[in-house]
Amino acid sequence: MDIVFNLETVLDDMKRQIDKWTASIREKDAEQIVKRTPLQIGIHDYALLEYVNGQVNMTDNDLDFTMPGTSTSRGGYAEMLSEEQVRERIVPELASYMKITLEALPSALIDYRFTLNGKFRTREGELCIRILEYVDETKKKQLRERIFFYIEKKLEPGNYPTKPLETFFLSRHLLDEHLFPDLAAGRIISLFENIQQVNKGNKHVAEHRNYLTIALRSWVEDQWLPRYFDNEGTTFQRNYQKKNGARLENTEEGPIELLLYAAISILKYMPSYSRSTGLDMLKCAIELGSDKAKRMMKEGSGAFAEEDISFRDELAEGTANDVFAVVTLTIKQETEESYGRALRFLIHLLTLGFPKSYQIKLKSSVKQWLPIKGLAKSGTHRFFAQALEYPHLHPLLEEYARAAMEPFEWYADTEGEKNCMPGSYAVFGLGLANRAYFPLVEEYMEMVDEEHQSVQNCFTAALADLHGVNAETISTLVKCMLRSTDSVKLKIRADMEEEKHLRLLLDQARDLPYYKVEHMVYLIWGGTDKLKKIAAKAEGERGQWLLELVRLTGRGQQRG
Repeated sequence: MDIVFNLETVLDDMKRQIDKWTASIREKDAEQIVKRTPLQIGIHDYALLEYVNGQVNMTDNDLDFTMPGTSTSRGGYAEMLSEEQVRERIVPELASYMKITLEALPSALIDYRFTLNGKFRTREGELCIRILEYVDETKKKQLRERIFFYIEKKLEPGNYPTKPLETFFLSRHLLDEHLFPDLAAGRIISLFENIQQVNKGNKHVAEHRNYLTIALRSWVEDQWLPRYFDNEGTTFQRNYQKKNGARLENTEEGPIELLLYAAISILKYMPSYSRSTGLDMLKCAIELGSDKAKRMMKEGSGAFAEEDISFRDELAEGTANDVFAVVTLTIKQETEESYGRALRFLIHLLTLGFPKSYQIKLKSSVKQWLPIKGLAKSGTHRFFAQALEYPHLHPLLEEYARAAMEPFEWYADTEGEKNCMPGSYAVFGLGLANRAYFPLVEEYMEMVDEEHQSVQNCFTAALADLHGVNAETISTLVKCMLRSTDSVKLKIRADMEEEKHLRLLLDQARDLPYYKVEHMVYLIWGGTDKLKKIAAKAEGERGQWLLELVRLTGRGQQRG
């Protein structure tokens, strides 16, 4: 039986899906959500209505056309709807209906700006069209005022670290050309740098950088590059081709500064698989005539003097590129002075502000590694392992380590479980070589973020094997264990149970919170329950000390 096409029925279906969508978002506690930060003035800013094969979908995610409970089906309509009907009748009526709907919703549910797009299958083919662009000018003005207040009163004074959620919203707002039509590239870059500076050394600094970089990348890919380039690839694998006649009047200042800043941020802070994205951005800038982009590809950002980022003599040579966070070292002669010159070059770079999350590309005829299992076999590791072969360079290596160590930064040629804080290889090698460097090891361990690196496990095991358990090592071993994860494998139980060592261990444990004592007990004995059994069988002072250690875990009970 033929189905009679009725445009009014189609419109009613579409309105019902709008109603269902708004009913679903009403379930959120919008007021509580936006209270988290004054930089969020609403939640939803986008929706997509799709009509295909007689089915209507309404979603706030343009990649998800199958949201449960938001579709109806009237097979046979797909070829009956015309493009003219969509443009002349459906879009105006849905725009009016959606505007009324938005104005009736609780204010916190909708952002200052809301876009409703449509995707329709018509007789003429697929039609993608803007249905409604809604702007609440009052909320827009209020949001701008909040942003200015936040920058002036909280960010710029720089008295305290800021919250990642604040950075998430601020970065997007500053790059929103509907909110700030005249993008002040220099000002935005300055604020983004300010955010990183005020959160330096904070455990959330990587999260802040990630939000900043994602916001920059979205602005470049979604707003700026499409003005000059066509993407002939996919969303996930882009292939930019310059548009005919595309021309940039100012190739060195203005928005292109943000493009270059975005590229550098991606190259510095995003995972290695994103590297091609940053390079593509620089190549696009070069195609538009940017000389600065050309220099960056070859020399770096230009923030450092030429004499500070390169050296060359008969023993060694080095170059540094802060854009790629790479130092290339060539050891021409395998001598103590060759490595000494390279180390002094690195120390000088770091004191000038070169990125600490960098990597070394090493050209050398020697291939030496630290005697520690589980470390990444990288150029950075290799350089420090080889420099450590020269005892007279050890004080210089300590100086390097102190300049390099920075919480929540990692060498750029390590990932995952082999991540390691800058300075790690120097500290590890010095700690194994000489007990005089145990204070340096302890300082290093205080900075370690055990949630994001575990190479300290490898070092702790090597340290215990090499130096053993004794009066000189127990304090340092405890500091290492406290920053090691539960997976570290240690063979020190028998030594730690000796009375002279147990007493020293107790002295360390008495000043620790119970959960840290419990962690240490787990690494040595395999857990508090196992230690209890050992303590129950022990006699004399040794038994009393073991029991006290059990009690210090917070779960022990005295013997009756």
